[in-house]
Amino acid sequence: MKGADVVAALGQRMANDIDVLKANGIIPTLAILRVGERPDDISYEKGAMKRCETVGVTVKNVVLPADVSQEALMSSVGALNDDNGVHGVLIFRPLPRHLNEAAICAALKPEKDVDGITEGSLAGVFMGSGKGFAPCTAQACMEILDFYKIDCTGKRAVVVGRSLVVGKPAAIMLMGKNATVTVCHTRTADMPSVVRNAEILIVAAGKMESLTKEYFSPGQIVIDVGINWNDKKGKLCGDVKFDEAEPVVAAITPVPGGVGTVTTSVLVSHVVEAAKKTLK
Repeated sequence: MKGADVVAALGQRMANDIDVLKANGIIPTLAILRVGERPDDISYEKGAMKRCETVGVTVKNVVLPADVSQEALMSSVGALNDDNGVHGVLIFRPLPRHLNEAAICAALKPEKDVDGITEGSLAGVFMGSGKGFAPCTAQACMEILDFYKIDCTGKRAVVVGRSLVVGKPAAIMLMGKNATVTVCHTRTADMPSVVRNAEILIVAAGKMESLTKEYFSPGQIVIDVGINWNDKKGKLCGDVKFDEAEPVVAAITPVPGGVGTVTTSVLVSHVVEAAKKTLK
């Protein structure tokens, strides 16, 4: 299940919305707030900027030094909150340790929280209210299931990982699709047998190639969220050992070329959706 086709479909969907916005004098704009020069942040920033440029979304870059004070960072967030020309804000995390990350996230207006980091956004996901935005990676998993017409109703779904970034919101969103959901984590007993029983599997373990052949069974749909750099192979790989899972399961997302590409498009779609709300 490659991400490119999902990205193309999302792009087509956004194009119509962007045309309507621009006809009303609104140019959807994403502000990217980055602290320091972390290579992974810079890489994601470039990808997001490229995707925005492709579909016609403007990007405003705010780069602060790694030793920025809490007060200065809070001031930057406040300025973006008050800027009516900015519809969505992406704050790269983790922030340097001297900063209070929870306070920074809480300071961002939920309506501009296009990456689902505020309590207001997460509450919207957990309550199913439709308010705020879901974390982009969790929603990317749902977009993949939708695009490939995977019916979740009544299916046994397993999510490996319980973070607020992927695991917990993905589990809630699967329940919203009427799946019966189990969440596995580091304290799960006999995890391979639990995972083997899944019909739909989302893996966000955070550990490179940690799910090997004993975790899989025929007919499974597997979405691998993991992005890890394998020094020995000199390439990116997921949390699933792809070569052992792919011959067994019915369908699986590759790494790279799977969830990551869709995640960036989901982020951009959230900016467009936030801009649309200003029309109302």
